[in-house]
Amino acid sequence: MTQQLTVTKRNGTTEKINLEKIHKVITWAAEDLDNVSVSQVEMKSHIQFYDGMKTSDIHETIIKAAADLISEETPDYQYLAARLSVFHLRKKAYGQFEPPRLFNHVHNLIELGKYDKHITEDYSEAEFDLMDQMIDHSRDMDFSYAAVKQLEGKYFVQNRVTGAIYESAQFLYILVAACLFAKYPKDTRLDYIQRFYDATSTFKISLPTPIMSGVRTPTRQFSSCVLIECDDSLDSINATAGSIVRYVSQRAGIGINAGRIRALGSEIRDGEAFHTGCIPFYKYFQTAVKCCSQGGVRGGAATLFYPIWHREVESLLVLKNNRGVEENRVRHMDYGVQINKLMYTRLIKGGHISLFSPSDVPGLYDAFFADQVEFERLYDIYEQDTSIKRETVKAIDLFSLLMQERASTGRIYIQNVDHCNTHSPFDPSVAPVRQSNLCLEIALPTKPLTHVNDEEGEIALCTLSAFNLGAIEKLEDLEELAELAVRALDALLDYQDYPLPAAYKSTMNRRTLGVGVINYAYYLAKNGVKYSDGSANGLTHKTFEAIQFYLLKASVGLAKEQGACPAFNETTYAQGILPIDSYKKDIDNVCTEQLHLDWETLRQEIKTHGLRNSTLSALMPSETSSQISNATNGIEPPRGFVSVKASKDGILKQVVPDYVNLKDNYELLWNIGSNDGYLQLVGIMQKFVDQAISANTNYDPNLQPNGKVPMKLLLKDLLTAYKLGLKTLYYHNTRDGASDSQGDLGQDDDCAGGGCKI
Repeated sequence: MTQQLTVTKRNGTTEKINLEKIHKVITWAAEDLDNVSVSQVEMKSHIQFYDGMKTSDIHETIIKAAADLISEETPDYQYLAARLSVFHLRKKAYGQFEPPRLFNHVHNLIELGKYDKHITEDYSEAEFDLMDQMIDHSRDMDFSYAAVKQLEGKYFVQNRVTGAIYESAQFLYILVAACLFAKYPKDTRLDYIQRFYDATSTFKISLPTPIMSGVRTPTRQFSSCVLIECDDSLDSINATAGSIVRYVSQRAGIGINAGRIRALGSEIRDGEAFHTGCIPFYKYFQTAVKCCSQGGVRGGAATLFYPIWHREVESLLVLKNNRGVEENRVRHMDYGVQINKLMYTRLIKGGHISLFSPSDVPGLYDAFFADQVEFERLYDIYEQDTSIKRETVKAIDLFSLLMQERASTGRIYIQNVDHCNTHSPFDPSVAPVRQSNLCLEIALPTKPLTHVNDEEGEIALCTLSAFNLGAIEKLEDLEELAELAVRALDALLDYQDYPLPAAYKSTMNRRTLGVGVINYAYYLAKNGVKYSDGSANGLTHKTFEAIQFYLLKASVGLAKEQGACPAFNETTYAQGILPIDSYKKDIDNVCTEQLHLDWETLRQEIKTHGLRNSTLSALMPSETSSQISNATNGIEPPRGFVSVKASKDGILKQVVPDYVNLKDNYELLWNIGSNDGYLQLVGIMQKFVDQAISANTNYDPNLQPNGKVPMKLLLKDLLTAYKLGLKTLYYHNTRDGASDSQGDLGQDDDCAGGGCKI
């Protein structure tokens, strides 16, 4: 009876159902995989055949059945499901499993308006055929299921209305390489394309969402992070909002520095009017952030920064919480609170903090970033001046409010502005760092705009990628990978478009890059060391020394060829100061590992030839891009051996790398008793990283007295992070009782409290 049923093929024709063909496809997908069962997938599919059923619907049902079988005991189902998905997507894209000839594919997509026409203008047909020979389409079979779904959802060129897919992964990788190296000399560029393609398609170098989804298309904005500073004027506020809209629409995450805006009740025009304060303008920025999605790839998002001594700080700290009403809350942005040594000292000594409007204390706001000695001098003077309007609060009360809100929302972040300037690649006297970005790993100079097309202002951009530590066999491998990453990202700076003059000018002058890492948890497990007990400290020191050393070496090499960045003289590198000179020396108390590479020769090379790039390293979260490489997120410990992450396509399950062999070596997030070991490791990384690090703090209330995380512990960890030289703190994660395998950020009020002394 079943054999009489027909199915509707992808091209619209019908034929009799062929169960053997379905069995054959599943058998093909299961080849060489351990502990997977073809019959189990077939049984779990429970396909209810009916006459005229679409073959694509049958295929999707089988894929889901295989994905549902992914578990700790049977991790290879993630590859079986992935292969079935690859088969399905290639059929959608090409009408067949075998990809077409590269040259024909590119021409077709240019005609459809999906690829940038420059690709065929820059390369000959013969070069396309050489690139075609470089491609290894079998690497599509190395993706996990979660990776394929991320490629399908975010990275493949497609029609997001009809669901049509136009490419497969290896074309993506080769064309990203071809676009980035298009302007290299013809006698060398194919070699760079081959090497970069191999490094990215074998997951040694991880690329961020804007590059993966955008390079090769007519959209040419690929910087992951945009930093915009606002001045205390309506013109600047409007220019800031306009700049936000421009960049949110082109896939960038936004950092907004609004710390200069004067406080509620401050005088305007010598007392002709009084100021409405920060909150109405924060709402204005929030509207700009949310007015458009990032190219249909991800929603607009921003983190807004302000100093802890701002007179409105007690109102600003609660903007994100669920209490209050819409009029006094701005919940759809995140916030970065800026702190320095003087503020921490007041906390430790049980003192008070004076809160000022920046408009009432000339020079104080600029000194907060550029000169810590001058800041303390001015702060003391203004505290003594009784004519200046201020609020005075106990430091313990203010910091307790900060940490309570950080705990209850999870997304009140910390920026230690002195560390961002004293351990910085920029000379703070001429190029101070006054803010970070959406994810708290970028630390770059900015200047406020007076209008959207202002060429005197400075919008900072940072272009990112990451090394997959799990794919590194020996640290010397990082040398070639660093050269490829630096060359590719530097070329991208010239390849992309700049919607605003302030962004173009800043990028061309500073040429900032941020190369980070993914798969750090797997790297530790593979080497038999842990987050919690100090055993990973030496390995981490050696690894991040090598990363920064080889990145700097690559940038020197590029400077010899193409010249140093024009604003190299504004860096501390130009003074011969390296990250190994300016780090917080408290790190030496937790790690005695010596330097292993020839920094003195490198120092002389940098002083002689300069650097092509003002910055080279930043450690980003890599939430999505790490999934593509089947890697653990950034530097974070996994929550469970199987992560379960929600996407628009449903639940995606992903098993930690090499689980079967290394399950006893992994240290899961909620099995780590305190933040101490993790913070030490981040401090060791920060010794070498020239920008900042997306570092999280994590708390399990069940491990604490009365099921509550005490304020004393939160403040201790905050002070520990500062002592170890961390520039920033990102998420505060609280275990919420959900399964360890859940990938969502569980946030609750368990850490609320306060009033303790430290």
